[in-house]
Amino acid sequence: MILDEQFAQDSEGLYRMLRSEAPVCEVELIGGVRGWLVTRYADVMALLKDPRVSKDHTSALPRLAPDRVRPYISPQLHNHMLNLDPPEHTRLRRLVVQAFTPKALARMQPVIDAIADELLDDIDLRSGDEPIDLMADYAEPLPIQVIAELLGVAVEYAQPFRAAVTPLLMSVTVEEKAESGRATIEILNAVIDEKIREPGEDLLSGMIGASVDGHGLTRDELMAMCFLLITAGYETTVNLIGNGTLALIDNPSQLEKVRENPDLTAGAVEEILRFDGPVNIATWRYATADIDVDGVVIPANEQIFLSLLSANRDTGRFENADRFDIERNTRGHIAFGHGIHYCLGAPLARMEGVTAIGRIVQRYDSITLDPTAELRYHNGTLMHGLKSLPVRLTRVPQPRP
Repeated sequence: MILDEQFAQDSEGLYRMLRSEAPVCEVELIGGVRGWLVTRYADVMALLKDPRVSKDHTSALPRLAPDRVRPYISPQLHNHMLNLDPPEHTRLRRLVVQAFTPKALARMQPVIDAIADELLDDIDLRSGDEPIDLMADYAEPLPIQVIAELLGVAVEYAQPFRAAVTPLLMSVTVEEKAESGRATIEILNAVIDEKIREPGEDLLSGMIGASVDGHGLTRDELMAMCFLLITAGYETTVNLIGNGTLALIDNPSQLEKVRENPDLTAGAVEEILRFDGPVNIATWRYATADIDVDGVVIPANEQIFLSLLSANRDTGRFENADRFDIERNTRGHIAFGHGIHYCLGAPLARMEGVTAIGRIVQRYDSITLDPTAELRYHNGTLMHGLKSLPVRLTRVPQPRP
């Protein structure tokens, strides 16, 4: 089975059939990469925890999936913990988790509030009665600015930082990505040097100061962790905001519930993550031994594609899974993965989602799709997100003083 561009536009239609008829099947992704697609919740959960499933990117990827090697990105950037197995993964995660303290995350809340308000103020000034693209004007710039603040990028580096990393995150040519990689390394080196001289309360300073048994992160490990934060923290948040806003527009009664009771926003974000999460197929994995899944044997040294999107819509786990219900018990959804590779930045992503979506719902008394819009999803299989989201916004009337 070939997962072509049509799959990206209606993945749930195929997943519904596969969960029923072929929950483990051999597929070919866009670009020709082959492997085994797993779609049921229980199977995906089991494999996310299975020690026979490896993520050792450095040694296995060039051999098993050369088409997925990205030579335009320096090893300084992509040799991070998401691409490693224990014990190396364990060592790096123990170091990095020291910087993800509740205090560090709490410091980000007013920053995220201010960024969201500034972007929406700018939208109000520019849009008038015209539709705006919520992706380009809001969902995409917000996480880039949050990441810069999270790493403690100084004012003089803020604009160069955004200019350097943006091509790595968008669909551009290999040449542009290579140049972006070089520029990102240059900027990160300068920022790391500054934090070594004058550490602050930011996440990067925390990672520089972290140690286990007297040993901390090397320069290359710091660089790779910054890159992981940039890439993992960008598209997931972009898609969470875009997919979430669309789900609320498509379900106006649910949107009204959030508008009338802002305390429901956090629950709405959890249901968005379950119902239409930002990650389709989890990051690259392969079998180190034969693995029997639902009576189908995935051979050793074959790639495994775990669909988080499909697992979260499995009626065997969530009753009426195709219904969007912000007051549902979403406990157990795996939009951020599970096991040792569970997303370290999940609390920050939730914070950004609650703030960004909550601000839109409370600011505008009408959020509707532009009737001329044709919604299209990006053609990748890793992320699940809209190319654009043209909407019309009507501002909530402000009370007179």
